[in-house]
Amino acid sequence: MSGISRRRLLTAGATAGALGALSACSAGGLSVGGESPEEGGHTTQAAPPVKLIGDGSTADTGAQPKQPKAVRMKPGTRPPQFVVFSWDGAGEISNQLFSRFRKVAADHGAAMTFFLSGIYTLPESKKTLYHPPRHAVGASAIGYLADRHIHATIQQVRSAWLEGHEIGTHFNGHFCGADGVRNWTGAEWKSEIDQAVRFVTEWKTNTGFTDLDPLPFDYRKELIGGRTPCLEGQTALLPTAAALGWKYDASSPGGLQVWPGKVQGGRIWDFPLQSIPFSGHSFQVLSMDYNMMYNQSAGNPLGDRSQYDTWRTQARDTYLAGFRRAYESNRAPFFIGNHFERWNGGIYMDAVEEAIGRMAEHDEVRFVSFKQLVAWLEAQDPAVLRKLRTLSPGQAPQGDWAQFLGAAGTT
Repeated sequence: MSGISRRRLLTAGATAGALGALSACSAGGLSVGGESPEEGGHTTQAAPPVKLIGDGSTADTGAQPKQPKAVRMKPGTRPPQFVVFSWDGAGEISNQLFSRFRKVAADHGAAMTFFLSGIYTLPESKKTLYHPPRHAVGASAIGYLADRHIHATIQQVRSAWLEGHEIGTHFNGHFCGADGVRNWTGAEWKSEIDQAVRFVTEWKTNTGFTDLDPLPFDYRKELIGGRTPCLEGQTALLPTAAALGWKYDASSPGGLQVWPGKVQGGRIWDFPLQSIPFSGHSFQVLSMDYNMMYNQSAGNPLGDRSQYDTWRTQARDTYLAGFRRAYESNRAPFFIGNHFERWNGGIYMDAVEEAIGRMAEHDEVRFVSFKQLVAWLEAQDPAVLRKLRTLSPGQAPQGDWAQFLGAAGTT
């Protein structure tokens, strides 16, 4: 069993109410598009100069391609509808879901965030290199990938970055619950992060692969955010993240569909999973595949097959309900988290793909990475962002956008 598939039994954490268990894991806008590199990660553009880093696992190739310019909105402008699709773990195994959603993204001119688990670049034969906090050397709650899957994952990460996607981190061993990351200190988080970066930046040494090009980025500079296992441990992580110069964290559970703000003394953007209307129910669910699976099949990833079509439609419609609530009201950025898993026959992957297609039919929609959203937010007038944050979930501005933001945009 692969490390990814093992995660399905190890991602739940407790939460109150009907949200279910927590997971593991135009003018003034941004537009993302362009042709995709070939599967092997080679672009049709002239190759940038390459400056190898360390053992040659990574390289400084200059600015990331296909990054839109963040533009300050003009006074009174209606905000774009940002949608961020993010993926916890981000490994390529036999189900080939990483490559599948790179293609989906290319089909819709989308950028996404892929949270890479550092140990997905570390062979199991070298697992003693991993020293997880408060656990035995080499321990991992998600196991390790087979060498051929590490090889494929490195290719996918390289191609994804060249296509304009963000490579964040999902850390390493994915320890949840009473003996997991919720109890870690800042120093222990620092150790976990350092190891995740080291595994990514030393994959050539650790794997012995000689037939792959280096990852085309300096990961220590590129890495500006992540999502913790099971959405646990954020409080102790944040000071460490701020000290490392990270720009955001996506580990908060149960956020609302409102415009994001900053935490940790205004140094870190807080991008939580959001409570969205659960189609067919009177309660809400977190905007993540695991949480829908938890509510539909009581956390059993191999639930009643006769319900798969119903559950797939429900999951798709739930994503769309969250999207519409934001799009038709406060235009708060919509955050969706997922895993490269085939829970309940892969229905959540199908639901996400269908939802992206439906969302793409609307005007002023921007599918961006968290990194790109940070750039846009930091380009805006702070007074405009403060005004946007006064809108509750589902609350449209009184009058129209020109009236609502016209005065704020002139301060």
